[in-house]
Amino acid sequence: MEIAVIGNSEFILGFRLAGIQKTYAAEESDAIADLVTMVLDDAEVGILVMNGEDMAKLPLRMRTTLSDSVKPTVIAIGGEEGGLSIRERIKRSVGVDLWK
Repeated sequence: MEIAVIGNSEFILGFRLAGIQKTYAAEESDAIADLVTMVLDDAEVGILVMNGEDMAKLPLRMRTTLSDSVKPTVIAIGGEEGGLSIRERIKRSVGVDLWK
């Protein structure tokens, strides 16, 4: 399982420095939507990290798909609309609340 990160160049820079190889830079919402589709089709990706503001720009249908996705688990960082907490996403994907 690999981690993929989609966002603007500033957003993905830290993830690149941390050693994550599947980082995709996109500034326009159309490009972000295309990259999300590509990552969803990649069987090796287990976690998708996105900026919450970029996620809010996606079409409603795609946001719903991302919110309901278990594989890859989608984590929105920042922005007002981050969806479920990381704890809830881990609980959904693993099936157990690891904090208890």
